[in-house]
Amino acid sequence: MTRHDDLRARVRDYYEGKLRAHGATPRGADWNSLDSQELRFRELARLWEAEPKASIIDYGCGYGALAPWLRRHGHAGAYLGFDVSVEMIAAAAAASTGLCDVAFTANRQAVPPADFAAASGVMNVKMDTPDAVWREYVLATIAELAALGRRGFAFNALTSYSDADKQRDDLHYADPRELFDHCQRTYSRFVTLLHDYPLYEFTLLVRL
Repeated sequence: MTRHDDLRARVRDYYEGKLRAHGATPRGADWNSLDSQELRFRELARLWEAEPKASIIDYGCGYGALAPWLRRHGHAGAYLGFDVSVEMIAAAAAASTGLCDVAFTANRQAVPPADFAAASGVMNVKMDTPDAVWREYVLATIAELAALGRRGFAFNALTSYSDADKQRDDLHYADPRELFDHCQRTYSRFVTLLHDYPLYEFTLLVRL
């Protein structure tokens, strides 16, 4: 098992604990509210908002809340949710019964590239992982998104501009300037930083 595999296993266990405690709800994915969860979806969806038939990979999909949100907002393209937690995937499949062209898997090898890939919240919960190790994990996760999104990818992260008295030791607060620069230098000139919505985080959209 690699160091990143070990981190993913620890993150999986953390979120499965939340799911068991709160069920397939925003709190079951460690979000404070439905409103904040859906605000994150809205910011990510700016990447493909003009293309309702684009195929989407939801990387770290949790219980699959993005899938019904997309359908309610007119998106008709294929959706594939991936999560390392088998328990989350089971909850996602149960919650998405009846949705057309929606699928879920816990097998990374079963995830082919799509038009766009998105990740919400997967870079936040570091627990007691050293900051330098977690930053490596963040960059590896971004590389995964870049490999899966043929035309672009998007992700959010807690911002290092958060008020110091509200920051928690078990969470990772990323520098938006650093990740903007990394994505522009590594993947594409076409990078959008969204830091103007009322949450302690930011969203990056990368068009390839």
